[in-house]
Amino acid sequence: MELSVFNIKGEDTGRKIVLDDAVFGIEPNDHAIYLDVKQYLANQRQGTHKSKERSEISGSTRKLIRQKGGGGARRGDINSPVLVGGGRVFGPTPRDYSFKLNKKLKGLARRSALTHKAAAGEIIVVENFDFEAPKTKSFLALAQALKVADQKALFVSEKISDNVALSARNVQTARLSNAFQLNTYAVLNCKQLVLTESAVAVINEQFKA
Repeated sequence: MELSVFNIKGEDTGRKIVLDDAVFGIEPNDHAIYLDVKQYLANQRQGTHKSKERSEISGSTRKLIRQKGGGGARRGDINSPVLVGGGRVFGPTPRDYSFKLNKKLKGLARRSALTHKAAAGEIIVVENFDFEAPKTKSFLALAQALKVADQKALFVSEKISDNVALSARNVQTARLSNAFQLNTYAVLNCKQLVLTESAVAVINEQFKA
């Protein structure tokens, strides 16, 4: 697949760049995408949730009522789960939600996500760019020139300079990613994928099966 290369003013440079069919034109595997996204989201969870069980409640262990004859439940002490302020039964405990996926499956998921983007026409290629100084106005001008200012866009470059990173951090609809660290969730969690020429070269080379 060939795409036109635009400059930072949104003008067609007349150059074309090739998106390798081994990365952007495969038979997509949606289940691989599901597993990779599931793993990514699971890895974001801290897993620090915790509720106190009966033995962890700070309260008296004195038996409140006699065992029989009261006409109610045999609830024991004031820490009983059936009483307000008592412990919780089978409550959440700290745990690790992460799980392992094979490297080949993760690669397949990334290629499948990129293939979906390419098929939907949601990839824009722009020439390599940088800003002289960190200015949000400069980044907004770029986004408007590429007609992605009102859409959630992921800008991918081989190397993200400090000026570009600082210029984009206050733009809520824009995200930045290093081409080497591009992941399936980031690709799918945007409406437009904006790749620099150097990023395309890295992806074509690094993401092949």
